[in-house]
Amino acid sequence: MNKMFPAVLMLLVSLSASAQSQFSLGTGFDYSSGKYGGTTSTDILYIPVTAKYESDGLFFKLTVPYISITGTGTTSGVILGIGRIGPPTKTTTTSTATTTNSGLGDVVTSAGYGIYAGDQLAVDLVGNVKFGTADANKGLGTGNNDYSAQLDAYYMIHNTTLFGTAGYKVYGAPAGISLNNAPYGTLGISQKLGSTTSVGTMYDATQSPLASGVGLSEFTVYISQKIKPDLKLQINAMKGYSDASPDHSFGATITGSF
Repeated sequence: MNKMFPAVLMLLVSLSASAQSQFSLGTGFDYSSGKYGGTTSTDILYIPVTAKYESDGLFFKLTVPYISITGTGTTSGVILGIGRIGPPTKTTTTSTATTTNSGLGDVVTSAGYGIYAGDQLAVDLVGNVKFGTADANKGLGTGNNDYSAQLDAYYMIHNTTLFGTAGYKVYGAPAGISLNNAPYGTLGISQKLGSTTSVGTMYDATQSPLASGVGLSEFTVYISQKIKPDLKLQINAMKGYSDASPDHSFGATITGSF
């Protein structure tokens, strides 16, 4: 399946040649740290490369990430976006050894369409597929595909945008672990400070796919700055409020449009 990714990327590039379309390419990083209900911290570095093609209310997006997880044991038992799904797998030398595992993360594809666009309100219907490309033996992912569908809504009032997401995810579970399907959502606000700068906050919540687990709960603040008309930098910081979320994270993304 990995051989398809360069072909998909080249297709997006070729589609961007259309006069009524836009292609963007972005990268950045997100570094998070948390105990996830345990006694020691698990640190996660996530570096995605994202390609997006938009045309006439339709968009396609491809995210190919690198991920590195540092925790106690051979694997920490923590899965990004879910939390701790099992105890750490210990090393043969000592149960307190810290190990770092790195590699390709879970590749995510998305497709969306603007089902409503008014003077102030816009609504998009979006479908996502997370491919289980991350190595489950290293604890980088579940090794299974996830599928989700969501509605994204935006309400504009002068220089202020209220936005929200309501979605539902079908989880693929690794052997020996039961994961239930679960709803998720986001509420946020963005404020333009000028023609090139905006700031915002958002709250994300997801019901736990684990029968006895707690759901994800995170509050994020960000600032977005246009460096050039076709180049944007965004910096964000997040605080987690549940054992499914990291205690905190920070990151940055730079995106160019063509």
